[in-house]
Amino acid sequence: MISIILLLFSHKPSNKRNWTRDQRLLSLAFFEKNTVKIKNIRFCKYRSSDDYDIAYYDKDFDLNDIAEVDYIMEPFSSWNGPAHAFLSFGFRNKDKVEYISISIEIRKKIGDYYSPFKGLFRNYEVMYVIADERDVIKLRANYRKDNVYLYPLKLKPAEVKSLFLKIISKVNKLSAKPEFYNTITNMCTISMVKHINDVVDQDLPKYSLEWFLPAFSDRLLYKLGLIDTNLPIDKIRDFYQINKLAEKYSNSDNFSARIRQGRI
Repeated sequence: MISIILLLFSHKPSNKRNWTRDQRLLSLAFFEKNTVKIKNIRFCKYRSSDDYDIAYYDKDFDLNDIAEVDYIMEPFSSWNGPAHAFLSFGFRNKDKVEYISISIEIRKKIGDYYSPFKGLFRNYEVMYVIADERDVIKLRANYRKDNVYLYPLKLKPAEVKSLFLKIISKVNKLSAKPEFYNTITNMCTISMVKHINDVVDQDLPKYSLEWFLPAFSDRLLYKLGLIDTNLPIDKIRDFYQINKLAEKYSNSDNFSARIRQGRI
């Protein structure tokens, strides 16, 4: 047993492995005054969830334009409780809002598949995927056919900006010093909670059961008043589910605005 533990902890995280095509490139951010240049924003063009063309682009964002952040939740179709969740940040540019998504995931090696059990034992590195919404949202809603919910988070503009900067700082840090994913301590919702708690006055519970079963995480955000509470939670879920809009406007150049119809 001791030899197994020693072997486990001798295994070090690395950025040099045989990664899947969609996770070979890490994003990086460069700052100049109030402008951040994001390099390697992923924008895969999908024919199916497993058949796609890889594309990336670079884009400059004015930090003074950051306006909002959305919490996006994807319950897994065949599981009761597990889900994936990520954030999208909106930057107001004249008469429109431009969005960029940041998704905390395992960085998959060729042949890898996700296992919560394997995630406990240094089998995966963690990756902050920075992507176009037409990649990460359409992948989930239009091709995986999972339900997808998009909730505006009730954060002040200054908090949204601080949250974005905290996460971008982590993106740059991981490019130089990789870390292992962990199903308990370093997974999507737990890591997001840590980032949010760094920038808001209200303390989110760090290890609530809803974070470990993210399909229920919107219920906790609802109880905390961090998403819309004008209707009962089941009605809120119905209102903020975006699958029909994502399918209808799949080919729209204005995809991000269309899936938020009536809410921006």
